[in-house]
Amino acid sequence: MADQDSRAPLISETRRRFEAEYLQAKTDKYDSRDTERLQQDDTWVDNFLIWRDDNVDDTLKMIDESFQWRKEYAVHDLTESSLPKRFFEPGAIYLHGYDKEGYKIFWFRVKLHVKDSKTQFEKKKLVAFWLERYARREHGKPLTVVFDMAETGISNIDMDFVRYIINCFKVYYPNYLTKIVIFELPWIMNAAFKIVKSWLGPEAVGLLKLTNKNEIQEYISAEYLPPYMGGTDTFKYSYPPLVDDDFQTPLCENGPMTGEDEVETKEETDIDNKESPDSNEEQALNSKKANFAEQTPKSEECEKQDSKTKNAKKALTTFKGPLLHIRKERIISLFHPSYVMYITQAFDIHTSTFQSGIPYTIGKQVHEIHCGSPAEELHFGSKETGEKKCLIVLTNVTKNTVAFKVRTTAPDKYRVKPSNSSCEPGTSLDIIVSLHGGCAASLQDRFLIMAAEMEQCSGTGTQELGQFWKEVPRNKVMEHRLRCHVVESSKPSSLTINENSFNIPAKTNEDLHVQLTQLLQANKRLREQIDRCVWFQQLTLLFMFLLLASTTFCFYLLYAPRS
Repeated sequence: MADQDSRAPLISETRRRFEAEYLQAKTDKYDSRDTERLQQDDTWVDNFLIWRDDNVDDTLKMIDESFQWRKEYAVHDLTESSLPKRFFEPGAIYLHGYDKEGYKIFWFRVKLHVKDSKTQFEKKKLVAFWLERYARREHGKPLTVVFDMAETGISNIDMDFVRYIINCFKVYYPNYLTKIVIFELPWIMNAAFKIVKSWLGPEAVGLLKLTNKNEIQEYISAEYLPPYMGGTDTFKYSYPPLVDDDFQTPLCENGPMTGEDEVETKEETDIDNKESPDSNEEQALNSKKANFAEQTPKSEECEKQDSKTKNAKKALTTFKGPLLHIRKERIISLFHPSYVMYITQAFDIHTSTFQSGIPYTIGKQVHEIHCGSPAEELHFGSKETGEKKCLIVLTNVTKNTVAFKVRTTAPDKYRVKPSNSSCEPGTSLDIIVSLHGGCAASLQDRFLIMAAEMEQCSGTGTQELGQFWKEVPRNKVMEHRLRCHVVESSKPSSLTINENSFNIPAKTNEDLHVQLTQLLQANKRLREQIDRCVWFQQLTLLFMFLLLASTTFCFYLLYAPRS
């Protein structure tokens, strides 16, 4: 928040200058939807600024070029049906899987691409379609590009197309690229590779990663690599439908839930409604939470302070959608199971206090702590910390009942309760997401929360909800995606909480950015010193060579036999 506020003047200046210097003269060259978004989406403007090192002049030129391209390619109107089916069928371009840092992978299978000037424009539109589709769904999250050049021949090499793809990330989709992984570059392409590096520019050359079968797993784990790359991914491209990671219905607390197109039988419903030990524990937790809240008196001053803290926390951890507000909380299990206290209700705890993943206790009476996590992340602990639960709080902000369901890319690893239900107007509902058995959370795991407003006459039973999801139009469904974040920490230790425990300032992103900048500057100075040393060494060697040559010549003149 603070970092975003500090960048607000730069964002405002960019908008003001773009409107004054470009918009009035080139209105017909821009799509009005892009210009409107520029005025409303701070993150979009900030991505342009970051990609141009906060140079407003360069940023404005980049926005101008990007907007003209977006209108030329009609990016807003690109749909699956607007492109020829034959372009989707080979599987030369698609999105699938995640790298080791949790970024989506954009695959280019070069051997399936055939250079053809007649279809070049449509193929470029296909790239724009995939990138725009991803950008709308993931709201600016970066991705990793993989050029799979295995079995590639001269007929597959299309430098114009490669340059277009690079420009997409260099100009049209700023700050979207984490790295370009090139798999098995043919030796005949070494000269072309140097050209590609020049297109990227010196600031982005470090993003290129040349790999082979033995090295690619430094960047992508085996589970998302095909067997010919040394991986174990059994995925095979096919079309239709469009390839994407399938969000499936996860396990509920008492077993697998039915799919969205199935209707639960009465027997399954009865099983789902049975109380499990975990659900009994949750009821006990809720009961103790209520009792503790009643037994904790607060002064007027403390209430005001709590209100400020909750508001600050809410701004950081709550997604505010048109139908639901979605808040995530991390649950940290501690030592004594007999007592439960919800610390976030009793103390003024800033969310940054928990970034290290260290549990906090009062005496021995704390069993779990709920603490906030960013609006697009579910925080789980590593195997060492043993944190296996997250709490998602849904708040209905409409005047009608809202149906929701939770899906995930790893349905066998997680249990979710409830995963398919409804929320009444103005009420909140808790969803517990827990890891199953000995499973560990992964950065590649994703969750999808889908919500849609129901008519007042609609029922909220299992069969009614199943029928509702079959009939609801796609454009009426609100979607919010969550990624898993694994909190690494040392062995848990308990600390006694006192009044001043949380007043220790934590390092902000800005502090880390300053330190990183200083480190980069020191590294640059060191490089310059090394370059100077190398230059002096080369100069010294040259002088020594000249001295040796002149000495040899002198001896030759002195002692050579005279004719």
